[in-house]
Amino acid sequence: MNQKETGKKNEEIAAVYLTGKGFRLLEKNFRCRQGEVDLVGYHENCLVFVEVKYRKTALLGAPEEAVDYRKQLKICAVSDYYRVSHPAESAKQVRYDVVAICGDEITWYQNAFPYCRGKGGCFW
Repeated sequence: MNQKETGKKNEEIAAVYLTGKGFRLLEKNFRCRQGEVDLVGYHENCLVFVEVKYRKTALLGAPEEAVDYRKQLKICAVSDYYRVSHPAESAKQVRYDVVAICGDEITWYQNAFPYCRGKGGCFW
């Protein structure tokens, strides 16, 4: 299985896991000029943007560590575009989550990072 196939498989695993926890999935792999976000949906009255990260083992670091500041900026830029292009969602509270899959273990980090906007920094 190549890297792209592994990513798709683990995004599907994350989607099934989240829906089992009450997450209502709206989009998979939402793409725009700003970038891409793995999953978009609702959980506890929040519009949630989810980044899925997978590692076979934690020897080279935990999967969630790969969601660095640059990746957070991209996800936030995509979320801005998503909300502008989906006006019905624009007034909803927004949350940024990470689903880390390490081997067979799944960890869901809710509210994993704050909204980030370029040189303006991050805002809780």
